[in-house]
Amino acid sequence: MCAECLRPPEPFQAEYYCVSCRTPFQNAFPLDAEGRCAVCRTGLRGFDAAYCFGSYEGLLREWIHLYKYGRIKTLARPLEQLLARAVPRDERFDAIVPVPLHWRRQWQRGFNQAELLARGLSRRLGIPVVKALRRSRSTQAQAGLSNTGRRKNVTAAFRSRRGQVVAGQRILLIDDVMTTGSTAAACAMALKRAGAARVALGTVARVDRRMEPARLAVSQSSGEELPDAQ
Repeated sequence: MCAECLRPPEPFQAEYYCVSCRTPFQNAFPLDAEGRCAVCRTGLRGFDAAYCFGSYEGLLREWIHLYKYGRIKTLARPLEQLLARAVPRDERFDAIVPVPLHWRRQWQRGFNQAELLARGLSRRLGIPVVKALRRSRSTQAQAGLSNTGRRKNVTAAFRSRRGQVVAGQRILLIDDVMTTGSTAAACAMALKRAGAARVALGTVARVDRRMEPARLAVSQSSGEELPDAQ
C-alpha cells in the first residue's frame, strides 16, 4: 500500500447527533429534549447505543473495501485499532458478539469480517467473544434497498444459538459498517429475546446520511455490498 493509503483515517465528526444511535443530523430539529432521534424514541433500533470510528467514505472506505472484498485480512489489525478507539472505556461489557454471515456467504468470502474484528477487539479489551447468533436464512444483499426494504429483508433472519448464554449480560455487537441499522437491530432483538440486558453496537464506520443524495446513490449503485449493521 502507498503512503497515502497508510495515512490514518479521520474520526467521525458531527455537531448534531442522536445520543443513542449517534446518527448525525444537519441541525437539532430531529432530536427531542434528551437528544434522541425519532427512530430511537420509538424503540425500533433494537440496540441501546451505537459507537463508530469514522464515516464510510474516502480512505476509511478504501480500507474496508480492500479488507472485505479484496480479502486483505491483514487490514483487520488497523481496523480493529480504529474500532477500539470508538468503544467508550467507561462502559462495561460482558461479551463481544460478531454479526454472523450466512454459511454460504462466508464460504464465498472465505471469512467473516465482523468475527475477525471482534476477536482482535477481544484481545485488546480482555472481553470474551461469544458466537451467540446464527443467521437462520440467507438474505438479499442490502445495497440498493430502501430503509423499509432493508428492515423487511432481515426480519427473522437471526436467531440466538443454543448453549450460548447471554441472559443478563451486556453485549457489544460488532460489525464493520453501519448503514441504516436494520441488520444490527435484527441482531439486537434476537439477543434481547435471549435475555441480554443491554446491546451496544460497535462498527468501524457508518454511512453518513447527511451526504447529498447523488453521492449516496453512486455509492449504493457501484455494486458493493453496504453491510448494514449495519
